[in-house]
Amino acid sequence: MPHLAEYGALFAAAFLSATIFPFQSEAVLFVMLAAEHYPWWLLILVASVGNILGSIVNWFLGRFFAHFENRPWFPVKRKQMAKAEGWYHRYGRWTLLLSWLPIVGDPLTIVAGVMREPLRVFVPLVALAKTGRYLAVGALSLGWI
Repeated sequence: MPHLAEYGALFAAAFLSATIFPFQSEAVLFVMLAAEHYPWWLLILVASVGNILGSIVNWFLGRFFAHFENRPWFPVKRKQMAKAEGWYHRYGRWTLLLSWLPIVGDPLTIVAGVMREPLRVFVPLVALAKTGRYLAVGALSLGWI
């Protein structure tokens, strides 16, 4: 497959940007789309899959590392966790449609794991949000809107 390294870089940027690492996968996607060397739909697919898988890692982090919250090294204090849990209880699983947002989106996916949101519900909602964001970036880059 030609350009495998470039697709791999896009996948890595999208994956890492969905985790706690500060990455901007939208910029990478925008530049690759503007280059017009790659099929737009394949770039959207690669970025979406990478970002969705990164969000699933967050879900697992929330699901399995929450029992460490009383440890001094745990990055989130109980008060902050309680606030996030209350917000999630109040607004529910539909908040995962906001997982595409910068700053708040990635913590939402972690809280969903803490709250034991089933993966069968989590994945479609996050996939819709993440793919929608990349489609919007693609439409802007290609001049469709």
